[in-house]
Amino acid sequence: MKVVVIGGTGLIGSKLVGKLNEYGHEAVAASPNTGVNTLTGEGLAEVLEGASVVVDVSNSPSWVDEDVMNFFRSSTANLLKAEADAGVTHHVALSVVGTDRLQESGYFRAKQAQEELIKASDIPYSIVHATQFFEFVSGIADISTEGDTVRLAPVKFQPIYSDDVAAAIGRTAVGTPVNGVLEVAGPDVFQLDELIRQVLANKDDARTVVTDPSAPYSGAGLEDTTLVPGPDAHIAETRFSDWLEQQQ
Repeated sequence: MKVVVIGGTGLIGSKLVGKLNEYGHEAVAASPNTGVNTLTGEGLAEVLEGASVVVDVSNSPSWVDEDVMNFFRSSTANLLKAEADAGVTHHVALSVVGTDRLQESGYFRAKQAQEELIKASDIPYSIVHATQFFEFVSGIADISTEGDTVRLAPVKFQPIYSDDVAAAIGRTAVGTPVNGVLEVAGPDVFQLDELIRQVLANKDDARTVVTDPSAPYSGAGLEDTTLVPGPDAHIAETRFSDWLEQQQ
């Protein structure tokens, strides 16, 4: 089948396109640098011609609250309209475990708005909620840093390898729409502050991690289970320690 991957040149999108093509599907990477812009609608009609499935793994180029909301609302609305016109029968979107529990954050309010648009559409859909990627764990330290101090809450954290996310989305894309949310996560549950402390020590990073129950995550307060999935989540195989060893 023809699968159009919006955001198909990014970290997850490029891996997804490769996996789908390996299994004999016609996966097309769509992004501004391939002439497809979901914000303006440029190139959408052309790239969706003959497509059965659209997978949206795109992200906002700006993290300013207003910009993120505008991106997800406008691009999703444009995409769903173009899909309806093209006869697409399955819309798949990548979102984040805990989105509905992180609504103090402008970014997650925008992701929630995206999900609500998808659910309100007449197009059958599947939304994949993934936990944070291994590749972005260091970035959590960076956005939580003031001076030489990293403030993080002592909450459960269950990151996942981007390859495993791409595989889960690929399985979902070629399957039957669930008209609901599927969760995916890595196999190991950590305490967020302890994991970041370990990662920084492993990199000989001199920053000090301070355990602070009130420390926000992307602007939102955390409960102990905010960032981990429910009991029905698909658990991937790749362990963080194995991935970290491969990076050295």
